[in-house]
Amino acid sequence: MTENPIYGFDTLQVHAGARPDPTTGARQTPIYQTTAYVFRDADHAAALFNLQEVGYIYSRLTNPTVAVLQERIATLEGGIGAVCCSSGHAAQIMALFPLMGPGLNVVVSTRLYGGSVTQFSHTIKRFGWEAKFVDFDDLDAVRAAIDDNTRAVFCESIANPGGYITDLDAIAGVADAAGLPLIVDNTSATPYLCRPIEHGATLVVHSVTKYLTGNGTVMGGAVVDSGRFDWSASDKFPSLSAPEPAYHGLKFHETFGNLAFTFHGIAIGLRDLGMTMNPQAAHYALMGIETLSLRMEKHVANAKRVAAWLEQDPRVEYVTYAGLESSPYFDRVERICPKGAGALFTVAIKGGYEACVRLVDSLELFSHVANLGDTRSLVIHAASTTHRQLTEEQQVAAGAAPNVVRFSIGIEDADDLIRDLDQALAKAAD
Repeated sequence: MTENPIYGFDTLQVHAGARPDPTTGARQTPIYQTTAYVFRDADHAAALFNLQEVGYIYSRLTNPTVAVLQERIATLEGGIGAVCCSSGHAAQIMALFPLMGPGLNVVVSTRLYGGSVTQFSHTIKRFGWEAKFVDFDDLDAVRAAIDDNTRAVFCESIANPGGYITDLDAIAGVADAAGLPLIVDNTSATPYLCRPIEHGATLVVHSVTKYLTGNGTVMGGAVVDSGRFDWSASDKFPSLSAPEPAYHGLKFHETFGNLAFTFHGIAIGLRDLGMTMNPQAAHYALMGIETLSLRMEKHVANAKRVAAWLEQDPRVEYVTYAGLESSPYFDRVERICPKGAGALFTVAIKGGYEACVRLVDSLELFSHVANLGDTRSLVIHAASTTHRQLTEEQQVAAGAAPNVVRFSIGIEDADDLIRDLDQALAKAAD
């Protein structure tokens, strides 16, 4: 599809990256279920392996179906390129991999998905990396956490589970002043509600599993490159600015310019980490993205109605939805997420832990699953599931206290969802 700035989001979500199949004329992007690709000749093969020519070698690295998805997500986010991988957690490691090294650290928000807190608290230590957790509403604390060994700043645009909205412009200012890339997980917002690159993000990561696909069928992740960061401005990022031994001294930033991070993600990241997205997953994700704007509008409309109803219910202590005027993050919605505050939020239930368990067990339309961003409405008690590995102090900091349940509001009839919540709250109060 020819680049044209007049195309709107609804057009791009259907067409970006896709072209009719040149052999068959197939309109939908085919699933290229193949491991490898035939080279034209020996010179062609050598050029591909030397990164002198772009093409297909082996599906651990590149695949035509996945390539369409990469271009579509990058276009919707306003990035220059993207690398798709096997899951959202894989995307986070892929984003950090070219930046980090033993003894280095990343400054991250305390308001993250529980699995991400665990990944940053424990798993990355095995690489010799460290994460410093900071309340990102406290800009002075973020600045203080950054030191000579910091290589990135990481947050979520709409934080899971509480639906808190991060002041991306302010955080980007802190990162820029320190000469560091800002990595934003945009899973909960999607590029329809928020485009972090427009607010200063260097990289955007996604769990494609969630809203982008939208139907709970596949696992996948993506790292979107803004193309705006100068990787050679300092000696902090040698993977991108210094000679790469595996490619005879090639310097990624010098050779590929603003596409350096994207090329590194494929040529080094996917090659060596092997966190590959399979083409079937890419195909399902592409079909899901075609209706992204339609779904997100309904998700947001339903979330506003359900959250407002819950907030006035006497069986509820509080609701964290940023789209409510009572939210301390309400003033950020118009600036950061102008099309709505998403459909993810938490609710504190009177009666504590046991009442939350009874509520979850009594819901009929809401599915009790460890997922979000489905067309179906979902519920989970984070303290006993996704955030179970955390201390109670960490749970509270992440917005997943024992008396809290997380809702991911789907696209059903809002009145039906409210009726279901009403009957479940009655049972929870018994």
